[in-house]
Amino acid sequence: MKLGFLYAGQGSQHPGMGADLYEAYPAFRAVFDGAQLDFDLKTVCFQDPDGVLNETRYTQPCMVAFAAGLTAVLAEKGIRPDVAAGLSLGEYSALHAAGVMDASTAVSLAAFRGRAMERAAAGRECAMMAVLGLDREPLQRCCDEAGALGCVVIANYNCPGQLVIGGERAPVERAAQLAKEAGARRCLPLKVSGPFHTPLMAPAGDELAEKFRSVPFGEMKLPVLFNCLGREMGPEDRIPDLLVRQVQSSVFMEDSIRRMARLGVDAVVEIGPGRVLAGFVKKTVPGLPVLSVETADEAEALAGKLEEITG
Repeated sequence: MKLGFLYAGQGSQHPGMGADLYEAYPAFRAVFDGAQLDFDLKTVCFQDPDGVLNETRYTQPCMVAFAAGLTAVLAEKGIRPDVAAGLSLGEYSALHAAGVMDASTAVSLAAFRGRAMERAAAGRECAMMAVLGLDREPLQRCCDEAGALGCVVIANYNCPGQLVIGGERAPVERAAQLAKEAGARRCLPLKVSGPFHTPLMAPAGDELAEKFRSVPFGEMKLPVLFNCLGREMGPEDRIPDLLVRQVQSSVFMEDSIRRMARLGVDAVVEIGPGRVLAGFVKKTVPGLPVLSVETADEAEALAGKLEEITG
């Protein structure tokens, strides 16, 4: 059975995530106990007493640690991906699954990325909005027109009928207004701390480029579909360059899901928390089975559910 793993991105986090997995599985505990961070990972993930889990600098390493731990749990059960991708931050988890970096490195890089993105967003009057029910081309025209007021781009191509625009507040709001006039069903402001995946994140990209000079990247053992490409890397691409580009350019998740289907996967496993990516898969490739795994019970049941799919 050929499996695709999809890793959740920032926004799906919640207090308590991973607590049952930590109690149930030594492989999960090893990732959390081995993390080298300046805060207690277990306290923030499992309890969040200070309410910081939704802050980018905490969210990102917590999400990657959760994903790496659950990947290790599933591997012990013989469930491994044949191809992987992740939404934004989830790309680091996909690269870990592909053997490019170990769990500790992935978590540490996510922490660095989160701090860099916070610094890039500091002091900016920015916004992001989900645009529902409008295709790419008409929304791009809306962004082009609103761009006279400043930076606004399509930041996320999530799935058919669900796009995200981001940038400076005034042009984003103008683009949203134009989108409604062009037939968008709804435009929903997103609660985010910065204009992620827009050119305004270039300072974070610069910080990552410098950081990656001292990071050893291992050989990729399975295909990873990169956010900024919507497909595998080509012979001219380098992983550090793609990660630098990713933080400041559009995420082509719909394209990645379609590519995963074309690669012949029999089922997709969403590594949570959350069910967001399962929704994207169902809207993009309706006939492709997708299973979400977030809890110890779901991890235990996964093998049986995959057997049911293959008959």
